[in-house]
Amino acid sequence: MTEAGWYGRKNLAGILLLVCLGLGWTQAAARTSIWHGTVTYVTDGDTLWVQADRGGPPRKIRLDGIDAPEICQHHGVMARDALAQQVLGQSVRVDARRRDDYDRLLAKISLQGQDVGAWMVLQGHAWSYRYRHSAGPYAVQETQARTRGLGLFADPGAERPRVFRLRHGSCH
Repeated sequence: MTEAGWYGRKNLAGILLLVCLGLGWTQAAARTSIWHGTVTYVTDGDTLWVQADRGGPPRKIRLDGIDAPEICQHHGVMARDALAQQVLGQSVRVDARRRDDYDRLLAKISLQGQDVGAWMVLQGHAWSYRYRHSAGPYAVQETQARTRGLGLFADPGAERPRVFRLRHGSCH
């Protein structure tokens, strides 16, 4: 092979690598978006509705990384009320992550720079959402709330929503 042919192939390989990396970055960027809006409604301890500043109808969002009690479960209404008191009518930053199996938008919500999911767990209104063998993104906050016996962690028999749903079904 001539030296020119080798360099040509090397350049082609480099160009292909850059294209593939670029596509990867584009796809990653498409999965996440950041926008601002106002919280218009709180459904339960981990679900709220946000009206984007740029317009359009309010969007239903599930807080990524937490699992709050079902509304019909013990501490469910308290969790909803705590979230509503914290964010209802407030301007928030939405860091949309992905959609879940029910096509709900999963997002990290920030209020004045504070992670609302972390706050909910730290106050004892939700568990850190467990992923397979991981203790979840808010495991430290959950441990702190448990240690202090806050909210649902004051009840030694508090049941995770997933277990509650398996035993009792959905609230709806």
